[in-house]
Amino acid sequence: MPRLITVQRHAGINGELQPEEDTFELSMEDLSNFVVEGSPLTTPAWPTISDVHRALRPLQAEADRVGKQVEQFAETLDRLTNDTRGKPQNDCTHALKLVHGYRKIARSTVQYLREIHAPEKQEQASVRPESKTPNSYRDSAYSTATEDLERWQQEEQTWHLLGVMLQVQYPSSETQQVSSKGYPVRPSKEREINHYSSESDVWSRFLADDDQAWERHSVVEWLKTCAMESGPAIKEVVEKLETDADRGSGLCAHSWLYTKEAIKGQKRLRSWPQALAPDSPGIDASLRNADRSKSLVTQLDPDAATRQARGLEHQDENYERATWLACWEMVRRGQDWDSIRVWCQDRVESWRAIALRGDPRHHLSNDCTDPGSGAAAGWQSRALWRKVCALAAQSDGADKFEAAVYGAVSGHLPSMKKVCCSWNDYLFAHYNCQVLGAFDEYITRSFSNRLPNGLHDKAGLFNVNMTSANRAKSGNHLMTSMRELKTVSEEAKGPFKMLQGSLIGKTFDEFVRNNGALLFQTMSRLGRSKNYTRFLRSLEKAQAEGKVQALIKPDDYQIIRIVTHICLIFEGLGAARSKDVHSLGTENFLDAYISFLGSAGKQQLLPLYASFLSRERAISCMAREIRIVVEHGERQTMMRLMKQYKLDLRRVLNKQLRMSMKKSEDNEEKDPGYPKLSILDSKKLGEMRTIKNGFMGFSITDNQHDLINGFEWYLLLEDYWEETLAIGALLYRYLFKLAGSKGLAAAKEISKRVTFSTLCQRRGDSRSMKDGQAGKGQCVSKRSDTFQNLEQLVHALSALEAWQAEVKKKPRDLDMSSPMGKKWRDSLRKASESVEAHIQPLLRGWLQYSQDESEAVELEQIREACLPEVLLAYTAILNYSSQYLSRSYLLKSMELGATIAAPDSDLAGCFVSSKRMPEMVDALAVTSMNMLVAEEYGIGNKKMSAKMGLWSSKGS
Repeated sequence: MPRLITVQRHAGINGELQPEEDTFELSMEDLSNFVVEGSPLTTPAWPTISDVHRALRPLQAEADRVGKQVEQFAETLDRLTNDTRGKPQNDCTHALKLVHGYRKIARSTVQYLREIHAPEKQEQASVRPESKTPNSYRDSAYSTATEDLERWQQEEQTWHLLGVMLQVQYPSSETQQVSSKGYPVRPSKEREINHYSSESDVWSRFLADDDQAWERHSVVEWLKTCAMESGPAIKEVVEKLETDADRGSGLCAHSWLYTKEAIKGQKRLRSWPQALAPDSPGIDASLRNADRSKSLVTQLDPDAATRQARGLEHQDENYERATWLACWEMVRRGQDWDSIRVWCQDRVESWRAIALRGDPRHHLSNDCTDPGSGAAAGWQSRALWRKVCALAAQSDGADKFEAAVYGAVSGHLPSMKKVCCSWNDYLFAHYNCQVLGAFDEYITRSFSNRLPNGLHDKAGLFNVNMTSANRAKSGNHLMTSMRELKTVSEEAKGPFKMLQGSLIGKTFDEFVRNNGALLFQTMSRLGRSKNYTRFLRSLEKAQAEGKVQALIKPDDYQIIRIVTHICLIFEGLGAARSKDVHSLGTENFLDAYISFLGSAGKQQLLPLYASFLSRERAISCMAREIRIVVEHGERQTMMRLMKQYKLDLRRVLNKQLRMSMKKSEDNEEKDPGYPKLSILDSKKLGEMRTIKNGFMGFSITDNQHDLINGFEWYLLLEDYWEETLAIGALLYRYLFKLAGSKGLAAAKEISKRVTFSTLCQRRGDSRSMKDGQAGKGQCVSKRSDTFQNLEQLVHALSALEAWQAEVKKKPRDLDMSSPMGKKWRDSLRKASESVEAHIQPLLRGWLQYSQDESEAVELEQIREACLPEVLLAYTAILNYSSQYLSRSYLLKSMELGATIAAPDSDLAGCFVSSKRMPEMVDALAVTSMNMLVAEEYGIGNKKMSAKMGLWSSKGS
């Protein structure tokens, strides 16, 4: 099936990373051997069904909460990978379709949660931005639905960012389609510019020429979109300040109301027709604010407070701050200049909008014919205006939000950092500063003769330091510095911001490698090799030194899902990164996500994601997960899906059994050979030993359940008959080898669920035989003999156990002539006949056919361990049955002795080798004596029965 994403074990990803000085580097030797010998990639520790059920409740809750989205992600991945054949790998058009599909899923979830939790979010939004604490932005695993809304908002932003970065690194040729989905389209270099070109054209050409500026501009636009879509309404942001301004809501047409009244009062007292001046006699003492703490301005010009170094009434200060806060929010959210101008005009504050005209991104004002718009002054005046705004931003008398607005227009970083309270804000401030700074440098290089004289004179008036002393030089360096910044340190170390930072800083490979390694360690619990352990120690040391961050928790399934799908998208683009490291990290995330899907009951999605793993890892991963698929219909569906995604079911099943047996061997005691069966009890009834009650046991371990479930899968395979029989025989032999007969209950269960006759019938069906039947001769072969013989042994043991259960039901002093006595005798007769029927296959030629000499030795060990005990128990049953049923059972016991002693018998050797021939001789001697004294008595004659005891036999 054609697909966008084709993960190959040794495929790379395009574009080499240029690591920063503090980037943590590991040698390939540390990464070359993470796994056990013989398996390219070892899967995590093998959980049993019990382990799954213990973990199922929280996982199921998580799956129920995001189940719809999980299925939508898989559906989108499967659907959109069908339309990618023959597409250029350096074009992200089809990858963007996938990203956009994931973003739509996240957006619809955000809208749904937003409708449900609008009241809670409105209450949280009433907190002023500057009063938010780092805890307000935590994005770790949440337990409440309100916090889920924040996480889904972060996810939607992450998918949007990924689309932006893909369009930057692998630009799509379908610009119209890309633009309609909200992703940036880079300007073309075809349009020539000159000294008379508009600043809009110059700005576009600047973005077309400068790759780094285009990337940072795209990130800035993404940050604006995030603020617009996830931030509260501006009215809610300024509500607290608006209330303190004491003039109602709306910030409309009031200006400095209380300061204006104070100035008017002074003018009335002084009877001055002209404006008050700062140096008017006694003005400092008389014109003061309400609490007499500072002097008020004497004029209402916008720059009066700065120019006169005086203040405003407290209410007017709050009004001023609220207005500038609203302007900052509009700039931060990327609203166009016309929208800001209309907002200011409605409040009779048009002069504030004029301050934003220096931003080259506000293209509408560039083409406007309104003389007041600034376009008539020429675009070159904007460079001067940005310098003036930078000077205003660092003015001591300016409010911090006013300074931030001027800083955003001019690219003055220190003024913007004062109002930053989140990871996004700091990133916006840095990248906005860098983009505008690069643009000013571009204009200086290309059109220096069009700029005002002295604008860039380092010793002149406009010598302004636009950046802070410790400005980050690269995206990766900036991400590192924000993790060390107390204001946003906790947020920056969260999984979503770490992921977004890795995309922006181009360290996604390192992010996947480090977190994938720790995920694998958590899932495995123990390192799988010496090199792997050394790598983890190096990683932990680097974490302690702050060189790397790997903070994804193994139970944060949302972030694991996101990273998994991002990895697949990058692989689909053929992004050639470090082969072994990136491939291993990707597969670790895929493995973790598949584990979550399996434990959460999403088994039908497993083959899709496993198909993106390397062949060996896919087989191991599916082998781990299919053991919990037990329903016949679900198994058939799983088989169909595995065939569709070209997963080798036979290898998966073989791997599953091997791994289950390996874990069972680690957890259960096993004899080096085959332990002797323990059927007979040490105590005797008369001269014969009795059979133990429930000697096969009743408990089946979790590991044994996995083995049985795994073997059942083979019933669905076609043209795999002989191999299935060989595997079944191996499984029986493994269970018989467990110490203390601990595997007999599991063997009994296998004999019920996967029978030899069923396998023969399926073989006949698969070959479309006439009448739908498979003849006995067609089913029997040397390879099938072993499985059939071992199944016969299990049936015989089951019959012995069932017979003893019937004996146990006999009440003491039961009257055999009573209805209850007759009923019990009938049950005992049926049980005895069943034992006899199941013992017969063991008496001649049992386990005599082997594939090679080593198997012959092993089969002989089974014969020696099982046959003597079984036949001794059979002798005891015949003697006991003769007492209540018929003396013919004694004859059958003697016939057994003759069979053992026959020249062509293969039974005597087992008794001799196991040194149990004396026991059989004693048992036959007891039988002989019973025959000598046996007489026919009435069934109900208690006196005679008590007299004869075991030495007499009652016939029917």
